[in-house]
Amino acid sequence: MREFDVCIVGSGAGGSPIAYELSRAGFSVVVLEKGNYLNENDFNKDELSVSRRSIYLPSQNDEYHMVNDGESIQKTSADGWNFWNGNIVGGSSNLMSGYFHKMRESDFKLKSKYGSIEGANIVDWPISLKELEPYYKKVVDVVGVSGEGMELNALAENGSTAWFDRACKKLNYTSVITPRAILSSAREGRSSCYYSNFCGSYGCSSGAKGSSRASLLNVALKTNKLTILANSFVYKLDSNSSGKVTLAHYYDKANKSQTIKAKIFVVSAQAHESVRLLLNSKGKYAPNGLGNENNQVGRNLIFSAGGSGEGRFELDNLSKSEQIALMQRGAFFNRSLTQWHEYKDNGTLYKGGVIDFLFEHANPIAKSMRSLYDDRGNISWGVALQKRIHDSFTKSKILTYEVFNDWLPTDKCYVDVDQSNKDKWGVNVGRINLNAHEHDLRVGNFLAQKSENVLKEMGAVDISRSISSSPPANLIAGGCRFGNEAKNSVLDRNCKVHDMQNLYVVDASFMPTGGSVPFTWTIYANSFRVADEILRNLRS
Repeated sequence: MREFDVCIVGSGAGGSPIAYELSRAGFSVVVLEKGNYLNENDFNKDELSVSRRSIYLPSQNDEYHMVNDGESIQKTSADGWNFWNGNIVGGSSNLMSGYFHKMRESDFKLKSKYGSIEGANIVDWPISLKELEPYYKKVVDVVGVSGEGMELNALAENGSTAWFDRACKKLNYTSVITPRAILSSAREGRSSCYYSNFCGSYGCSSGAKGSSRASLLNVALKTNKLTILANSFVYKLDSNSSGKVTLAHYYDKANKSQTIKAKIFVVSAQAHESVRLLLNSKGKYAPNGLGNENNQVGRNLIFSAGGSGEGRFELDNLSKSEQIALMQRGAFFNRSLTQWHEYKDNGTLYKGGVIDFLFEHANPIAKSMRSLYDDRGNISWGVALQKRIHDSFTKSKILTYEVFNDWLPTDKCYVDVDQSNKDKWGVNVGRINLNAHEHDLRVGNFLAQKSENVLKEMGAVDISRSISSSPPANLIAGGCRFGNEAKNSVLDRNCKVHDMQNLYVVDASFMPTGGSVPFTWTIYANSFRVADEILRNLRS
């Protein structure tokens, strides 16, 4: 058994700021990460290995989830779902696209400002934007965010962004340069972006992307106070009669059970897996699982609602200079619309969301597969298929948009533990129970229409959208929401489990509502905030 001041389960955007701050303050910290320890030298742009064979994720045959979609309950290995999101040191922050939007004051007061919605468990946050604002700024300073008004200049832009800006001006829309957690210039041992366009789902081989490993853990290791144990799956936390976690049990790379003792324990394994760990940590003093005295652990699971859409720009419809601008390699599109963060429709005030515009992913196989069927829906073959693929790469370019709006929490969307299915270690797996509120679709489609207006004004063709109740598995939150009362939350305002003295949860599971933006900047900021609270406790 090894002993530390602080034991952190998970090395992503939630756990790493804690490790960064506490190790730099002189406390001994251990981070237990279930995945491998990879760095820039290990990352590549091989679509077969990354996107097709999912080399950064566990085998679905060894480690899976159960999914209840309301009609059937199946293993993710059988139904096509995959709720693993980057099982490597640094977690899914290695694989993000790095779109960074802050929550606004109204996001913290969803119920008091916009009112209750039947069938939705909407609550206000126990903290305000004013409390979190200094920590958003800290993320800009420490992790690095490029964009207008940021410490770093905006990333290089494709020339076609000028069309977007003109279209928005004509429509009386406000075009915004998208903040990105990607370095536009080198800093602290990390190179600047070299514009490969392989961001989402791929590790960054330059170190420019603001993953928790590149921006925080690498710095914290220099203190010699941080220990990172990769290939270490934490399966249970022990607790005592005093309301303290005493030990973390984990399987090492050799599948041998080991233990860690610490003064403070921090869980940050991603929302659904953090819930699974707490529920699997039953014992004499936690018969329902840790933090689950009021049966709140796992409830109010949320995702990011909305969806996506696209439009195609045909080179034959453009001037020579416009063709050159559009087909410029590497440079980002990097435009967003944020003015409908809230809006009125037929006199009713709605909480809206954010829209990000970006080029179609550079994955060549996925791009080629779009050419498999002809205009009549028949499969193309031979020379005809070759021509369709060639034309898709050389005669047009697709601009896509992503809509982010609140996924309202409901009683039917939650995580529990499946008692009949176990992973390769013999540990009960998590079961993800899916449900979406119809209100989410109303808002998503409103925002999608605004997006399509811009694409039409820009001259795009083949415009389409996909706004649905299907959750994006890489944007998962809730399950351990924080609040002021233990009867309807798992954590207090500082993300400490209500009925435990030394257990914190700091991944996206703390969020009672999602804020209609990608979660990562808020996860980082909140974790830096909680780190200050843990430091005060350790020093006292």
